[in-house]
Amino acid sequence: MTFYDRTEELDALRTAFEAPGHDFFVVYGRRRVGKTALLKEFCTDRPHVYYLVAQEAETRQREKFVERIADRFDDRLPRIEDWPDAFDYLGEKLAAEDAIVVVDEFPYLVEENDSLPSYVQAFVDERLQATNSMLVLCGSSVSVMESEVLAHKSPLYGRRTGQIDLQPFSFAQAREVIDYGFETAIRSYAVTGGTPMYLLLFDYDESLADNIRTRVLSPTAVLYNEPEFLLRTELRSPARYMSILEAIATGHTTPNEISGATNIDPGPLSKYLQTLRRLRLVDREVPVTASSKKSKRSLYRVADEFLRFWFRYVEPHRSSIEEAPELVYEDTIEPDLPTHIGMSFEEICTEAVWAGVRSGVLDRYSTVGRWWFGGDEIDIVGLAAKDDRILLAECKWTSEPVGYSLVEDLREKAERVRWGPETRTERFALFSKSGFVDGLADELDDNWHLFGLDELDRLLSP
Repeated sequence: MTFYDRTEELDALRTAFEAPGHDFFVVYGRRRVGKTALLKEFCTDRPHVYYLVAQEAETRQREKFVERIADRFDDRLPRIEDWPDAFDYLGEKLAAEDAIVVVDEFPYLVEENDSLPSYVQAFVDERLQATNSMLVLCGSSVSVMESEVLAHKSPLYGRRTGQIDLQPFSFAQAREVIDYGFETAIRSYAVTGGTPMYLLLFDYDESLADNIRTRVLSPTAVLYNEPEFLLRTELRSPARYMSILEAIATGHTTPNEISGATNIDPGPLSKYLQTLRRLRLVDREVPVTASSKKSKRSLYRVADEFLRFWFRYVEPHRSSIEEAPELVYEDTIEPDLPTHIGMSFEEICTEAVWAGVRSGVLDRYSTVGRWWFGGDEIDIVGLAAKDDRILLAECKWTSEPVGYSLVEDLREKAERVRWGPETRTERFALFSKSGFVDGLADELDDNWHLFGLDELDRLLSP
């Protein structure tokens, strides 16, 4: 399978390993994001011990760990009684030959023996520091990696020399994989999101519609049951979490709306939402001008494009999909897809704003996000507090060119955004799938930026 991108992460690992002294890296991120592929690519052509932990008895986990060490150093399998013995054995081997040691899915070890972080601490302090080797602990359970490896209370706190919180691909990064034209690439990204596994399951020689039919709507396809599998891997009783994700994906975004749609009382719902946030399946948003800690105007959204697509279109219609997937696509998904894509388009335009800031096409903004109050909402607002400058932008995934009405509407809403002094500098931007009516650009001054798909493509190109 082709390995894509992750240049910065590979460079960080390579630089660390090639520098004098030991290294202890922590790599984590949600499932399917490409952690294992990254580490295997890094280990290629370098001396290494790669151990993928399974969910099995502690004794067998330890036996396999020692077997991997013995295989790597072409050694006879020793008798090992406990984990301190196993790490002493590893230390002996690294004292003679430098290597990379990867423990993938480290949380499974902690699940069987919560003393593992203490054993690793002793290994790092007493053995690893005297070598030029590298230890990498990797895990998909973000909460376990943060609490048992990175947190202040962890025995391993302060030992790491680097960490990588691996994120899904941005749209600009995913373009390397999505072999469609720019507009169709946006539509495809709204289905797969930036999760490498999902991107690579699509066949870009086929149409997007065919990919959805055969790789998402087919009951035999991997993606058909993928979200349910992920939840069952992380949670013992996923039913309520599934109902919450479906509610959010279908437009119930406030706590009251989610509670009403799921019949879950606000108290328990808050705990469920916290768990989903910890698993990085749900994001909490507040208006960009508000404090995330103090604001009560929070909205929730499904954090992954594919999960949002699946809980919007697949989960509510599974019975029908089992009988007639083609009809579900033609009658339910295809007519509503522009609405779904419109939400993804806003995220892609936000990515483009940051790209414009970095390239100098747009002024500098330190904070970018959505804004809403009462019945008003603005898709993108950028804030430059130091310069009392604000950017206000709208994104339209429509079949008609954007005209003067959107300009006037944005100007009116800008007056109701309470931020900065009255003398603040206002900048405006419009993003449109179908371009703009003739003459609009000539009527606007230099405070306005207009981005059609061609301009957006250039902004997001390397």
